[in-house]
Amino acid sequence: MHVHKNDTVVVKTGNYLSKEGKVLKVFPATNRIIIEGVNMIKRHTKPSQQNPQGGVVQKEAPIHASNVMVKCPKCSAPTRIGHKHVTDAASGKKTTMRICRNCGEMF
Repeated sequence: MHVHKNDTVVVKTGNYLSKEGKVLKVFPATNRIIIEGVNMIKRHTKPSQQNPQGGVVQKEAPIHASNVMVKCPKCSAPTRIGHKHVTDAASGKKTTMRICRNCGEMF
């Protein structure tokens, strides 16, 4: 999946076009993500121990990951994600890093 938890993303299609926010949760099995402040829904809840009053609660609902683009921390633009294989000099381990397709910055 091209989106990870705590990434800043920009919504590119749908009802929340051009809204941006932080990714709170990722569901790789269904290819969906929850973004802070995007796709808010109202849930009617019964009184419980955690919420003794009950009532209507607003919370974020998941949206499909293909509807968002990751915002690069360096160039601050929505970008596609590339991958680059990097070898650690100290341990010699190979790791895969994500790169910005616009500026080439690794993150």
